[in-house]
Amino acid sequence: MYIAGEYDIIVIGAGHAGVEAALAAARMGCNTLLSTLSMDNIAMMPCNPSVGGPAKGHLVRELDALGGQMGINADKTCIQFRMLNTGKGPAVHALRAQADKKHYQFSMKETCENTENLDVKQLLIEDVLVENGKVKGVVTEDEETYLCKAVILASGTYLSGRIIIGEKTYDGGPNGQRAAQKLSDSLKKLGVRLMRFKTGTPARVDSRTLDYDKMQIQPGDDEARNFSFMSDIKTREQTPCYLTYTNEETHKIIRDNIHRAPMANGIIKGIGPRYCPSIETKIVRFPDKERHQLFIEPEGLHTNEMYVQGMSTSLPMDVQVAFLHTIPGLENAKVMRAGYAIEYDCLDPMQLKPTLELKAIDGFFSAGQSNGTSGYEEAAAQGIMAGINAACKLQGKEPVILKRSEAYIGVLIDDLVTKGTNEPYRVMTSRAEYRLILRQDNADQRLTPIGRRVGLVSDERWARFTKKKENIDKAIEALKGTILNPNVETLKLLADHDLCEIKTSISLFDLLKRENVDYEKLSTAFELPELNAEEREQVEITSNYEGYIRRQLDQVAHMEKLESKRIPEDIDYMDVPNLRDEAREKLADIRPVSLGQAGRISGVSPADVSVLMVYLEAKKREKEAAE
Repeated sequence: MYIAGEYDIIVIGAGHAGVEAALAAARMGCNTLLSTLSMDNIAMMPCNPSVGGPAKGHLVRELDALGGQMGINADKTCIQFRMLNTGKGPAVHALRAQADKKHYQFSMKETCENTENLDVKQLLIEDVLVENGKVKGVVTEDEETYLCKAVILASGTYLSGRIIIGEKTYDGGPNGQRAAQKLSDSLKKLGVRLMRFKTGTPARVDSRTLDYDKMQIQPGDDEARNFSFMSDIKTREQTPCYLTYTNEETHKIIRDNIHRAPMANGIIKGIGPRYCPSIETKIVRFPDKERHQLFIEPEGLHTNEMYVQGMSTSLPMDVQVAFLHTIPGLENAKVMRAGYAIEYDCLDPMQLKPTLELKAIDGFFSAGQSNGTSGYEEAAAQGIMAGINAACKLQGKEPVILKRSEAYIGVLIDDLVTKGTNEPYRVMTSRAEYRLILRQDNADQRLTPIGRRVGLVSDERWARFTKKKENIDKAIEALKGTILNPNVETLKLLADHDLCEIKTSISLFDLLKRENVDYEKLSTAFELPELNAEEREQVEITSNYEGYIRRQLDQVAHMEKLESKRIPEDIDYMDVPNLRDEAREKLADIRPVSLGQAGRISGVSPADVSVLMVYLEAKKREKEAAE
């Protein structure tokens, strides 16, 4: 056995989960190895080169608040920013960026290569070494052995990957890359349960062959926006996207060739994403829909490739070309890359603890699409948590488990490890019970103290965070402390500044709730602390949604009673009387850490939770009596 190196933590895969995991572990002081199938594809965007969107944008801001890299990298490399859902409440406002694909990759690669405690190597890892239920190292295809104390699997869609275009299939990863074909066998030998999922991507077309006059332009926002709380970019060039639609001719071509679709002829075995289906699935699932929208999006500033968002497909090439040419603006489009489907292996996430460590193998963590999720943002969010918890484990620190009431990251991981998934999981705002307090604007207020505690928040970030918090607190204090009485002098002052009339005594904090009143307008009439745009937004939301926020906080406090009741790791559910057999089986398999988590397990009823609560209380009293 040739020992090629020894590390604290080895990360398998350098996609969005892998880089965040490796950066977090290294920045926390662990000697870390980041292994990748290709040094040229670190943080590659094999699908749409975009970051953010509904709920996904929340994840990006949360991992940035913790000290992650995705938000900073997106801000540096984006070519368009848009705030989505602005016509709705602040809970669902979502920032989305179109990134320059190659610039994003190279920038993240540069960050990884220049991070202290982090080595980056091009390796194909084929085996994970485990002794007595504990990780010992990994073995590469070249029979190099790297020893370690913890492994983080972040294999993305490369685990036994298979590319499918029409009737043609071949082993491989995204964009024609190599796949990790033997690692699946190693995991199976270790007793890891695997699932088979599928995802896909549309064709890329040559921008020079498109007729943009037949499409609707989709420009970026005039206001410069950023994901990272550390970014100060005030202006940026905005590259437009374009909107067009399919039509009945498009649908007819697909229907006439549906027998050639791998999803119909049995070639595809894996389960695909419900919320990002292929165009052929859309046509079959929604036969009465007259058209489907498509966004034509640039892949970067130095390429002619345009991404046809909304038209993922694995139909044969002749069919892809035929239906593309029916779409307004794409009549003469030349295909630069074919659309394809990819099948891959992933872990059943119900084998994981909330720390993302496998229950059965000490020191083995998993993050990203290897846990059955879809999307760069979901992967990155899991990556940073796996990196944090692997480092905490080796350093003898308490793990970091984010609650559902603390972060969308907490919702994402709790859903995976408690409920599992039978399709590629996608985070959505509807999955969060407390989304009004999990807004993207307050991610730093929620999570930066946690990032600081584990060592990922720099002094510079902490100083900026504390200053912002201090400014917001002072402004709210000033607003609540300024009481207006409806006398002649006050009424004139309000009228002079185009502010609404009052009939009873009211604080400025409550006046801020009124329509057409904002902090900036109040500041012109009254002496208030000066705030920047982000700080003003937080103050206004705190005032306008005060009642709703208080109600959600009351709900959180109620749920905390169950979340705080911990379940011993060594509990034997066979000893718990009066549990139903299904509940006993589910609890023994998932091994929830709290009564709150137990109550979210499918097949565990409120009555089962009550039985378990009584049992735990009885055991607690027995222990106290014995002492």
